[in-house]
Amino acid sequence: MTKIINLTVHPKHVTKYRNGYPLLHQDAIVNKEALQTKGSIFHLQDERRQFIAKGYYGKQNKGLGWILTDKREEKIDIKFFKKKIETAMSKRKSFYKDELTNAFRIFNGEGDGIGGLTIDYFAGYYLISWYSEGIYIFKDLVIRVLDELGNYKAIYEKKRFSSKGQYMEEDDFVKGVRGNFPVIVKENGMSYAVYLNDGAMVGIFLDQRNVRKAIRDKYAKGKHVLNTFSYTGAFSVAAAVGGAVKTTSVDLAKRSKSKTIEQFSVNGIDYEQQDIKVMDVFDYFKYAQRKQLKFDLVILDPPSFARSKKRTFSAAKDYPKLMMDAITITEKNGVIVASTNNATFGMKKFKGFIDQAFKETQSNYKVLEEHSLPYDFQTSRDFPQGNYLKVVIVEKL
Repeated sequence: MTKIINLTVHPKHVTKYRNGYPLLHQDAIVNKEALQTKGSIFHLQDERRQFIAKGYYGKQNKGLGWILTDKREEKIDIKFFKKKIETAMSKRKSFYKDELTNAFRIFNGEGDGIGGLTIDYFAGYYLISWYSEGIYIFKDLVIRVLDELGNYKAIYEKKRFSSKGQYMEEDDFVKGVRGNFPVIVKENGMSYAVYLNDGAMVGIFLDQRNVRKAIRDKYAKGKHVLNTFSYTGAFSVAAAVGGAVKTTSVDLAKRSKSKTIEQFSVNGIDYEQQDIKVMDVFDYFKYAQRKQLKFDLVILDPPSFARSKKRTFSAAKDYPKLMMDAITITEKNGVIVASTNNATFGMKKFKGFIDQAFKETQSNYKVLEEHSLPYDFQTSRDFPQGNYLKVVIVEKL
């Protein structure tokens, strides 16, 4: 851990790293073979051996590691981690005081200065997600910081990596008093059941908080709502709480039904008055067209990439077709909530997908509102890919 590796940056990439770009790319480094031990600290330097920045080695997606500081003498030690996490927590002070919401992100990777690490707060429980073996080396330091700063019930972790370069969807209790799951958290006054001990997904995606609130407050009352790729039905709950006449939740995963029933139940909603369907969303679109079903509000929040026995879905290629299917079964003056978490394209391209779909179905629309990541999901202006969430709410005219 004490030996520092000197990495030379290709001349064409020097300006990018001097300007604060945080992700270490393989093609940016001349001597990447010098990187051997996960978690080791490196110095980036130009061809004249001028210092650029300091970071750690840890493979994550397309990167080899993350830049941590542009100060040569700054040590990556307990003091460094405490400063970063303490600063992040202070930015979320308003969340800690919010009586209607007790589930939020307190540390968001490179947006808060340490790529590969996120920390979420769920009603007194901390959940740490490690995205590479490199950042996992610093586990003891992060736990010590939370011990010093955080008044918590327990800490859980998700190790979202493997030595083969794929996510290892594993979780573990770290310390404190084990939770009795589900833990019921509050979000804008609504309740959600979460499991920090049951695989990579806990039951709710915190980054969609503002979108759920918009659905509840502005778009659901008196409406028939279709929630596709519904997971545990969090959007359906928001719609039902907001006064929807009926919600239909569709997801291919078998456990989505019991999970959705649970989310309705913890909000005191009679799930038997809602439709919960375990089936392929694309098959459901065909079924709805055959039965001439129409909806006032359609929610589209597919995974970036998904594979079933029948088909493969990629948001980057297939979103326009998905949108066309949604338009077909949306009532006139109905609303579509179009969402993607795909980081490979930006909002402009995403809105292009929506426009293409309306043109191909010979329909008109207007944009009602747009959302990206909420405030607790801090991002870095030097790394726009980190602001991955794109939500456009449109009205079909």
